[in-house]
Amino acid sequence: PPTVPPPPGPPARGSLSLHRAYLRSPLGLLRLGQLALGAAFWVTVAAHKYEGAAHFALFAAVLVWLLTLALFGLSLLGRWELVPWLGSRWLLTNLVHDLALGVGLYAAATGIMGHKAKQRSFCNLPGYSQHCLYSAYLSASICGGITACLYLFSGLYCLSRRCQDQQDII
Repeated sequence: PPTVPPPPGPPARGSLSLHRAYLRSPLGLLRLGQLALGAAFWVTVAAHKYEGAAHFALFAAVLVWLLTLALFGLSLLGRWELVPWLGSRWLLTNLVHDLALGVGLYAAATGIMGHKAKQRSFCNLPGYSQHCLYSAYLSASICGGITACLYLFSGLYCLSRRCQDQQDII
């Protein structure tokens, strides 16, 4: 069957305007949650002393957060057609980002931080006087797990739109 190009974003004007329908859509709201909890994850890790595999967890979280911020900004401004090759496949781009990068990397980062929290669980005992990273690692793993779920939900939302032969993210 012939492919129908996706509908363009809001009409291009001289000044930038917000695509309010996107902001009120399920995907827009999920993106806001992903950005907030993703930032909580990487700020929690970066604000404390970390070593070993936590470097990868921090890298993964920041990478996905920056890409999510770019997707959110382009979608909010309705300017995804400016992205070469990906702009014409914006729904598929969001789908791959959410399921492959978002869920995959946040699940890995959550596992790493959960493992590190388990390794530090001994310092959660009353009367332990040394500096303890257990709470920070546990907080990061909880934020990461919730963020991975949000990426799963947004990926499933994009997948359901794709299965319904919709071409737009809203």
